[in-house]
Amino acid sequence: MVQNVFPFVVGRRIWLSVLLLLIPFSAATANDMTSTLMVGASRIDVMIETSEAPISQTDVMKWVQLAAESVSTYYGRFPVPHLTLRIVSFNGNGVRHGTTWGRDGGLIVIHAGSKTTPAEFAEDWMLTHEMIHLAFPCMPDQQHWIEEGLSVYVEPIARIRAGHWTAQQMWSDLVRDMPKGLPREGDAGLDHTHTWGRTYWGGALFNFVADVEIRKQTKNKKGLEDALRGILNAGGDINQDWPITNALKTGDQAAGVDILQKMYAEWNDKPVQVDLQAMWKQLGVEADGTTVKLHDDAPLAAIRRAIEKGTSNSKANGSAFSRSDEDSSDAIPAQQSPLVIFAGRTTSGKL
Repeated sequence: MVQNVFPFVVGRRIWLSVLLLLIPFSAATANDMTSTLMVGASRIDVMIETSEAPISQTDVMKWVQLAAESVSTYYGRFPVPHLTLRIVSFNGNGVRHGTTWGRDGGLIVIHAGSKTTPAEFAEDWMLTHEMIHLAFPCMPDQQHWIEEGLSVYVEPIARIRAGHWTAQQMWSDLVRDMPKGLPREGDAGLDHTHTWGRTYWGGALFNFVADVEIRKQTKNKKGLEDALRGILNAGGDINQDWPITNALKTGDQAAGVDILQKMYAEWNDKPVQVDLQAMWKQLGVEADGTTVKLHDDAPLAAIRRAIEKGTSNSKANGSAFSRSDEDSSDAIPAQQSPLVIFAGRTTSGKL
């Protein structure tokens, strides 16, 4: 979840934002600990609040590291120079209630259970989802779907590319969940239908279709990540308020096509049906009970693999990797994750 806290926002949103801001700035306790991670040139200050229940510092910091690696791998760098991450413990298992703000460079508040195991932290998607919000400009409520849809779609891909998840798991989940984003009877376009399914999975569906179309038109030399990196590198992070048209234009310019703008013109005001069964078949994704089979002889199998692992072009832009254009139509092995360095720890109650 992403929240905009700028004072010119009017209506219900500003009251919700003010209410939520009361949560992360409650008084710290003597048991609170702040640790710092460096991800390239970016700094993440992690404050662990243990007022409710003690929690493993080691497990939490590994969890943060995995999420930071995933996001940095997809975008080529960590999205903001400085992130404040407040982790509030509770008595129980799992991760809950993540919220991201464009405040002081970037602020995420998320709750983690004191009984959460290392394996459960490793499986968590929520922190990666919240960190992806840092990499896109704040949108008005009408376009909240693009923010949430991007985080839903990019999160599993980022984790795959960093080596923290598998393609088999991702496609199985997408086959199961992507239909939730299809318009139902009575729905309007994405700007006008704000149900949970259309906001999160409708936004994810928009980005999935855009990713495939960008790769088709560029002969798989570029993908959605090139558009998103272009937006981020033009200054479009969570600390900025851009019109959606500016963001999509910037993304199209970076990808060298006009897919995003044309899709938005079609999808914003009216419902657009997508033949997902046909897309799965073209990509070589076959549902098999609760899992999927992946077929490398499908017409768009190379695009599917490039979505999972990236193309040579996107990797060259995000890392030192490069190779000839001759084989840029296919995916390459997952790139090396960026170096995350532990830079110190304090027990002060304040950052």
